[in-house]
This record gives sequence, structure tokens and C-alpha cells, in this order.
Amino acid sequence: MTTSQILLFTLLGAIIILMLWGRWRYDMVAFAGLMVAVLLGIVPTSDAFYGFGNPTTVIVALVLVATAGLSRSGAVSRLARLISGQQRGTTAHILVFGTVGGLLSGFMNNIAALAMLMPVDLQTARKIGRGAGLTLMPLAFATILGGMLTLIGTPPNLIVSGFRADVLGEPYRMFDFLPVGGPVALAGIAFISFIGWRLIPRHETDAGPDMNGVRRRYVATLVVTENSLPATRRIEDARIEARKASVRIVGLRRRGQDIEGKLDDQVLEDGDVLILRADPAALDEFRSTSSLAFPDGKPEARARKDAEGQQLIECLVPVASDLVGRSVQSFGLMNRHDSVLIGLRRGGLAMRQGLSRQVLQPGDMLLLLVPESRMDETLAATSLLRIDGGSLPVQRERHMRSAIGLFVLAVLAASLGLTTMPIALGCVIIAYVLFGVLSVHEIYDHVDWPVIVLLGSMIPLGLALDETGGSALIAHGLAMVTQGYPAWLALVLLMAATMMLSDILNNNATTIIAAPVSIRLAEELQVQPDAFLMGVAVAASCAFLTPIGHQNNTLILGPGNYRFGDYWRMGLPLEVIVMAVAVPLLLIVWPL
Repeated sequence: MTTSQILLFTLLGAIIILMLWGRWRYDMVAFAGLMVAVLLGIVPTSDAFYGFGNPTTVIVALVLVATAGLSRSGAVSRLARLISGQQRGTTAHILVFGTVGGLLSGFMNNIAALAMLMPVDLQTARKIGRGAGLTLMPLAFATILGGMLTLIGTPPNLIVSGFRADVLGEPYRMFDFLPVGGPVALAGIAFISFIGWRLIPRHETDAGPDMNGVRRRYVATLVVTENSLPATRRIEDARIEARKASVRIVGLRRRGQDIEGKLDDQVLEDGDVLILRADPAALDEFRSTSSLAFPDGKPEARARKDAEGQQLIECLVPVASDLVGRSVQSFGLMNRHDSVLIGLRRGGLAMRQGLSRQVLQPGDMLLLLVPESRMDETLAATSLLRIDGGSLPVQRERHMRSAIGLFVLAVLAASLGLTTMPIALGCVIIAYVLFGVLSVHEIYDHVDWPVIVLLGSMIPLGLALDETGGSALIAHGLAMVTQGYPAWLALVLLMAATMMLSDILNNNATTIIAAPVSIRLAEELQVQPDAFLMGVAVAASCAFLTPIGHQNNTLILGPGNYRFGDYWRMGLPLEVIVMAVAVPLLLIVWPL
């Protein structure tokens, strides 16, 4: 190994470890890695920002904006309402929602497709008393599978297309992924609909309206006032009253200090803060019957004065929320929107300490106290996704036909070779602004900037892996392992390794690392590279074993009350099915 290869492998290893650690956001880790690579001379200074102008990065940004127009026009919301109008069995429900989610993901960002369908899925589960945990994971997996249908369905497809353009001089076209991705998605959705959902564990812990019909519990606080608990002021008696409302008193805070030791003999004083564990409905019932008050959202909690109607709502922090990477305190949720964070759940666990200072992450679940008159304003400002039964926001439906028509024209123009995909999508975005589908300011709001920074930073590192001979070195190792065996076995090993890496690492970063290796492996075996490139695209998209492998998996963790180890039970057989279907099709559609 050369010095450059050793430095690059060490740097890539450090990037992977830091991304898995999660202390710093993945885009900043990637950008820092790029800067280190430039300083070490691994990436030439002239190529440092090549990734930000790369067609792949530009297309990803354009796709996010173009598909946002479909959402803002109400097209996806109307479809969601149509499919939610009937009561179905679990299998039929998953089959319908999974199919629709998969088709939507073929033409729009799969995270956005899940975000539009998830509230409908939760509302349907609540109405008929079915556990949402039985259907959320299948829906998330179906939207991931649907991304394999087209060029714009998922960033890994765009990334391998970009590498193909660099090596072979021609990128993949819009529907080149369909002959393999279509059957894989169909087989996957059929499996999760008829068999897979039955493999999901059913927990008997505090959950949402999920597998056991129990609601999500939060650690929340209520303030004792002069009118509170008139019958008794002893904690022991208050606990009896709390239990009647399915609420558990877990602590007491007085003048900003937690009371240690046995609480039962404590006598409550005005201004005391009760620390409770309860679901939203039980919390509000206990507050009302005991004349307690919600906290005012300040560091040292006091009773909040109800000047107008207040409502408790449960919200999910989506990937594109303005709250991601910030605390509600720094965002000014209280000062700007008169709203209070009552409870927070992360990774299925109720957070207890310093809620207002917690840096929020995608997938966090928030219990908010919001003035009824400002609810829509608050949700719009934060981009939070309401999941407690609120209606889907539908905006600008008068532009629905325009948004759909313009998007379809762009897809047709690119598919027929009349123009390139970036130009077609760019024209759509200009038309969106002219027709009023999106405003100029909203265009920038819908770009997932962390993903853009990740791609812009990792693409030069992927090219450096190839130019330093690192990808050829890995490819040679794989070729040596499979020496004497058919070339398709090397394809299987490459896909398995890519799947495994994608389950623990961002799928975009995985693709950027694996794509040049696939090309060099094909050269080493003296076969056509398309099957290997397509294999990487399929494998990188299929992250089903962990909640961190794909952002859709992360988003459902809290609402479905899943645990880290729940995903592989349905995900492992699904990945096996993906491999079993994809490998023969790759060899047929893209012969070696």
C-alpha cells in the first residue's frame, strides 16, 4: 500500500467511526474529512469543491424541490385521504399503503413520501384500535423499496449514475433501474404485507397507539397551585389519585431542586413541581381533576396562565424540520410562539432532564402545549409533523393539476432524451415559481442542505479512493477471494458488504465508497460493470436491519415504539429476498 492509500483508508475509517458515534452531524463530519484530505494532499486543492458542482449533487437538490411542489399542491395529501377511507385488515392495509408509498417514492424523496403517509397510517390505527407498530415499519420499508424504481427515486441511484457517466461517458436514464428495481420492490412489498409484519415484536411497555393499544408515555411536569389537590396535600394520597387516572408520580421539585429520598410523607406546597409519567390524555385528565397547572416553559417552572384555549399535541421532528440541531429554547418556541415543550421521547425512551435545552434530532417525539389560535402557525414555522390525529395540511390545491402536469412533463422529457434530468427539473422549479406552486423563499427551505453538504464533501473523497488506487486494491482483494468461482459470486459479496455498511452508515456515503470499487472489480474480473454498479445501487438502498441505516427507519422508531433490535426480525429476511431476486435479474438485464 502506498502512503496516499494508507492516509485515505485511515481518514475514511475515521469518518465512518465519527458518523456512527453520532456526536457531530454527518455532514460536518464529511466536510471536515474533506478539508483534512485537502490538507494532506490526498484531494487536490483544485478538486476540493468539485462535489458541490457535480451533477449528482445538483440533481438531488432539484429533486427535493421539485417533489416538494407535489406535496405543497396537496396532490399527495389527497391521495393519502383516498386510500385511508376504508377499514381493511392488517395485510390489506399494508399492501395498499405499501404499494402507494412505493410508487410515490419512485418519483419523490422517500422521506417525504413517508412523512405524508405516516400520519394517515397512525390515524387509521387509532380509529380501528390496531397497533400502529404493526404497520409503520412495513410502510417505511416499502417507501425505501420504492426508491429503486427510477433514477430520481433515491440518491444512491443518482450517485451510481454519476460514476457511470465519469467512467463510461453516459449516465443511466430515468427508467433504467425499473427492470431490476421493480420486481425487487414488488417481491419486498409482497413479503412485508403477507408475512413480514407478523415478525415484528409486540412489546408490553409504554407505547403509542401501537401493538397493544397503549398510548405513548412522557415524563412531564405539572405545577401545584393554591387550588390543587384540595382533598389532600400528601404525596402518598396524591399518588392514589394519580393512579386512578393512569398517571405515575416519579418525582418532586421544589424551588428548582429535586427532592431526594422517600416522597410519600412530603406535603405539597404552592409552586411545587410534580414530575409525572403519563400518556397525553391521562396527563391532561389528572391536571384537570386535580386543578394542577401546566408549567410556563421557563427554567424555574411556574404555573402557566391560561389566557386562551390550550391544546396538547404530539409531534414528530422530521428530517427537514427547522428544529433539527437546535433546542426549543434556542429556537424561541416559548417567546415567539407561546408554546411549551411538555415532554420529549427519543429512541422510544422518555427524556426527563433539561427538555428545553435538548438538541433535537430527526425522529424525536415532542409533546407540546400550544395555543389553539396559533397551532397552525407554530407547526408551519417549525415544520413539525403532527401525529396525534390532526388533519393533514393541504395547501394550494388550486395548483395541483399544474404541479402534477409540470412534473410529468419533466420526467417524459428526460426519459425521451429531449433534455437532461437536471435541466428538466430546473425548468420545473422555474415553472413552479411562475405558476405560484412554490414561492422563491420556499425553494431554499425544501433543500435538505445536510445531504447536499454530505454529497459535496464525499464525492471528492470517492474520486480520491479511485485515483489513489484504493478502490482497485479493495476490488483486487474481492477478486482474489472469489478466484476460480463465477463472477456473479463476487457480485453477491459486493452487494452483501454494501448492504452491511449501509445498515450502519448513511446510504449516500456508502454508495460513494462502494461505486468506484464496483467498477474496478468489474475491470479486475474483465466483465461489464453495469451489473456491479446496479448491484451497489440496490444494496445501498436496502438498509433494513437497524433504525440508523436509513432516515425513514429513524423516523418511525418513536411513533412505533420500536427498539433497536426489532428491525432485523423483518429486515433480515427482506434483505435475503432482495438479494435472491436482484442478483438473477441483474445478470439477465445487465449481462456480464
